[in-house]
Order: sequence, then structure tokens, then C-alpha cells
Amino acid sequence: MKNTLDSRESPNPVVGLAVFALIALVGLFYVKWFPYYNRAFAAADSHSIGTSILMGHAANAPEPSLSAALDYALVYGKAIWQAMVLGLLLGSALQALLPRHWVAKALGGTGFGSVAAGGLMALPAMMCTCCAAPVVAGLRQRNASPGGALAFWLGNSVLNPATLVFMGFVLGWQWAALRLVLGVPMVFGIGYLINRMIKPAEVDIEREGAACVPAEVAPRGALSYWHGAFVRWGQILARMALRLVPEYIVLVLLLGAARAWLFPQIGPDIGNHIFWIGALAVAGALFVIPTAGEIPIIQAMLSLGMAAGPAGALLMTLPPISLPSLAMVAKSFRPRELVTVSAAVVAFGIAGGGLAVALGF
Repeated sequence: MKNTLDSRESPNPVVGLAVFALIALVGLFYVKWFPYYNRAFAAADSHSIGTSILMGHAANAPEPSLSAALDYALVYGKAIWQAMVLGLLLGSALQALLPRHWVAKALGGTGFGSVAAGGLMALPAMMCTCCAAPVVAGLRQRNASPGGALAFWLGNSVLNPATLVFMGFVLGWQWAALRLVLGVPMVFGIGYLINRMIKPAEVDIEREGAACVPAEVAPRGALSYWHGAFVRWGQILARMALRLVPEYIVLVLLLGAARAWLFPQIGPDIGNHIFWIGALAVAGALFVIPTAGEIPIIQAMLSLGMAAGPAGALLMTLPPISLPSLAMVAKSFRPRELVTVSAAVVAFGIAGGGLAVALGF
């Protein structure tokens, strides 16, 4: 008599891959690629991609109030909701439909290879930090290394090709070059640093997850397996939405209300002093914006007379992380890893400000 384990039928992973790829391709085309293609022409013609989500046409953000919180949340939500839905779909489908050992093989190593793969995978996604967070959570659940998942997370916003094009047309190609020159070491350097921080005992755990995870099997045939996989996908999607979305909304509301505290009245008084560069680097790392939202913010601030140093700091810290996105990935990384990432992003912001001053932007 055959052993029960020997008679199990391994499911064909092509089905799950096809569904995941279809969601990714159709979703990214509809939410990102096609709109950004058209937006690039508009940016080239008008040298603008809209008003600052932070201040609108005013010289400063509104005073903290419930109205300020709701107004920002509505404008921000309208800009990102489609990408957030796509991020939740991809993050949950990744866990339910793709074989664990595939993700572990591509992103599970604790060296530079997984970091490079994660950063390169981010380039076509072009999501903001919060919309990429569910996908990052899914990657970690499927045994991606901390550094590989972080490179994917940071690379989405920092190395976004569309944002770099918009930036060149709106702010000038010197700003796009500054972002790229500092963005590459930010994405790949921080990812590699986080992988190097893994302790010896943790390295063994990460390697086991990357190399020794068996492929899933279908105990009652492939059809039954895929029925269960799609049910599991729905369950994971519901859990992710219920866990991530409420806290995300609360933090966006709080940041919308606190805009005037994070960003004081902008004008010539905000000069190239290290205090202002450092202060806006920290504020940028906490605040939340949609994809490419830093461009009209910096454009508006420069037009009001703010110096290039603080603008360079915001260029590097507004996109990669935010308080809401850090909360969304808090269960996927160790606290020391997120503290290190946050400190490193602020350091890159200060470097960006310093280079903007030194190069005479």
C-alpha cells in the first residue's frame, strides 16, 4: 500500500503565477503605467504636476484641527486608494498563490543578492511607501530576507522612474540626478546593512526559511488545492485590510492635522542652516504623501523662498518612509531594523541637503 505522503499530488504553480501576474500587470498598467505615461507629457508641457498636497496655494499649512485632518485625508485618499487596493491584492495573493520556496529562492538570501533583486523588482511597481507596505508584509511572510524586502520597499518610491522623469521636467534635471545619486546607495546600502545586522542565530533561521522550505502539496488533488488557495487568499486579504487600514487611516488623519507643526511657515527664513536641513529631514521622514507628492511640495516651497538645503532634505526623506508606513510593516521587521532604516533615511536627507547647498542648487 502506498504511503499517504507519497501519493500526494503537487499542485502546478503555473495557475497561481498566472493569476498573480495578471493582477500585477493589469493593476499596474491601470493604476501606474498608463496614467504616468500621460502625466509625463503634461509635466513636460506645463512644468508642473499639480499643487502641493501639503499647503495647496497657501504659504503655510493650516492650523491643527479636525477640518485640517479630514481635508488632508480626503485629498490624500483620493490620490492613493486605487494603489492601496492593488497593494493589498498583491500582498495577499503573494502569500496565498505563489509557492513559498519561489520567494525564498529569489529574495531569501542574507547577502547582497537578495537586496539587489528586491531593489530591481521595485522599479516597475512605482508605489508610494504605504501602498507598497502590504506587498512588503507579504514578502516577509514568504521568507524574503529583511534586506531584500526593505530594498523593494524603499526602491518603489525612491527609484521610481516616473517620479524621476516628473522631477526633471518640474524641478530640473539636477534635482533628479541628486535623487538618483543618493537613492541608489540608500535603497541598496540600507538593505545590505539590514541583512548584515542579522545575528548568527538569526542567519540560520533566515537561511532555513530561504533554502529549506518545502513546496506546498495538494492532499486531495490540484483542483481542491486551488480552491483552498483562493479561499485562503480571501481570508488573508480580509485580515490584512482589517489590520492595516484602520491604523493607517488614524495616522493619516493625525499627520494631516499636524501639518503646521511639522512644517512651519515656509519662506526665506528657512535657510541652509544645518538646523533647518535636519529638522525638515525628520519631518519628511514622518509625513505621508502620495507617489511623486514631494515634487509639487518642493516646487511650492522653493517658489516661496525656501533655501535649497532643506529642499534637498525633503527630496530624500518624504518618499521612502512615513509614520503610517512604518506602522504597517512593524510586524514584519524587528524594532532595531526599523529604527536603523529611519535613522539612515534621515541621514541621507541631511546628505541631500548638504549636497544641494554645496552644488549651488
